[in-house]
Amino acid sequence: MDSDLAVLIETVNFAAEKHKNQRRKDPDGTPYINHPIGVARILSHEGGITNIQVLQAALLHDTVEDTNTSPAELQAQFGATVAGIVQEVTDDKSLSKQERKRLQVEHAPHCSHEAKLVKLADKLYNLRDLNRCTPVGQYCHQHCHYQYHCHFQYQYNITKGQSPQHWKQQ
Repeated sequence: MDSDLAVLIETVNFAAEKHKNQRRKDPDGTPYINHPIGVARILSHEGGITNIQVLQAALLHDTVEDTNTSPAELQAQFGATVAGIVQEVTDDKSLSKQERKRLQVEHAPHCSHEAKLVKLADKLYNLRDLNRCTPVGQYCHQHCHYQYHCHFQYQYNITKGQSPQHWKQQ
């Protein structure tokens, strides 16, 4: 088996184990693991990203924020580069949601190129998910407006309107 493929399979397995009891907030309760896999797919299929460490970080991007995974555990398992990218895109859950979104927008221009790729694909996936359905317990008008504003502001701050096809050229 190709070593890059083996590394990606190991990363998917790790993420699946960490997110095994989590569900998305959509009406169907989609398994959460679909989200990081979808983020990695956007990078590889739409963005043309082939950097294995960026794809690994995409698969792992919510593990520290949403599971009991520590940055040290990621570093031991996947190396400093992957752990560093994940850390750059990880929000501080002790802050309010509004403050976390504000900080994302503020810090966006200062992130590494790799972290920007992961965060952009994450935002794009979430926007598509919002377009597909409203999260359970939310009213689309208020929730969607706020989410769209945050996602678009983040994307504008780091891409100046570029499409995914331009991401790998930087």
